[in-house]
Amino acid sequence: MSETPEVAPKPPRTRRVLLNSGLLGAMFLMATSAIGPGFITQTTEFTARLGAAFAFAILVSVLVDIAVQLNIWRVIGVAETRAQDLANKVLPGAGYVLAALVVFGGIVFNVGNIAGTALGLDALAGIDMKLGGALSAAVAVALFVLRGAGVALDRILVALGVLMIGLTLYVTFVSQPPVGDALRHAVLPGRVTDDLFLATVTLIGGTVGGYITYAGAHRLVDNGLGGIRNVGAVTQTSIVGIIVTGVMRVLLFLAVLGVVTGGAAILDSPNAPAAAFAAAAGETGRRLFGLIMWAAAISSVIGASYTSVSFISTFSAGMARNRNWLVAAFIALCTVLFLGLGQAPATLLILAGALNGLILPVGLGIMLWVAARRRADLLHGYRYPAWLLGLGVLAWLVTVYIAANSLGGIADLWQ
Repeated sequence: MSETPEVAPKPPRTRRVLLNSGLLGAMFLMATSAIGPGFITQTTEFTARLGAAFAFAILVSVLVDIAVQLNIWRVIGVAETRAQDLANKVLPGAGYVLAALVVFGGIVFNVGNIAGTALGLDALAGIDMKLGGALSAAVAVALFVLRGAGVALDRILVALGVLMIGLTLYVTFVSQPPVGDALRHAVLPGRVTDDLFLATVTLIGGTVGGYITYAGAHRLVDNGLGGIRNVGAVTQTSIVGIIVTGVMRVLLFLAVLGVVTGGAAILDSPNAPAAAFAAAAGETGRRLFGLIMWAAAISSVIGASYTSVSFISTFSAGMARNRNWLVAAFIALCTVLFLGLGQAPATLLILAGALNGLILPVGLGIMLWVAARRRADLLHGYRYPAWLLGLGVLAWLVTVYIAANSLGGIADLWQ
């Protein structure tokens, strides 16, 4: 007699999701990992160049991000298995390649994240750059080696996310942006220029590229909240996480838009985000920028380190037992590189960015293959929704285009 596939239970109420610290931790790990120093800089510069039309790029990127994360979270959550282990089961050795790409990119970008914490503390309190980076790294290490690190990590990520959104909301209110114009351009951008298209592609890669795609889903598995019984919670958490990222992007966009429409030429400044906040709220704005930048950077340090190690900790029992110490060592390595180099070398950043562009279509492609062809064994007989699989394939095609463009970054290194 044939087995009847297990059907997912009805989704839980949003209240349950928002009150579950494990789900909140996974959601904010993904969201705050995406909101890093690069996120702030990209949003500021694209807004200054494109004006209200940038709203269209934000809307499109959020929709694609939702399609990607819904599938990644659904497959990893139902399988209760991390991405690299699923990849090895689909194609032996693929998981090791995926892990190597994620870890390399994580190291390079984490050097930049630590530099971001230093920049934030310098703007906030005038702390020396190297000292600020070292102190921030010590805070991140403490979160993983102290007793009760798991619960503390989830709570701190939520606090950092709320802090960033709250402070940016204040600056947005002060800068008085043309909200109506931004809403109109979100759906009616006029002519889609090459710059607007580039901005859209960049946002997608920056929000769900590299390790960021897997940060929340891996945390969900670690918190024991996967499985068919939790499909509803997994779905809601992934969507809300992307929305949190989108809200922060929109608020930052509006804050800078208000400054730009007021006539400030922030692109002439060596630090455009700081100039935008200072133009909006004077010295207070500059201090707020420092605090927001530090919160964004330290949460990205945590996210990059945690997720990178989660890609290798399942390869041996010893690494699994000492995972938190591995995360601490990962942060320490990145800190030593920051102190020695001052920042991630431009060549390595280009290479890491190009490889990150490859991670998304490869990883997403494997997850979609699991959903389509390996439901019986890897997804425990779960009946994967056809509409979600179709949405994932469309998003995958977008990521393939992004990957093709990212290869240009590698080619440029040889010019």
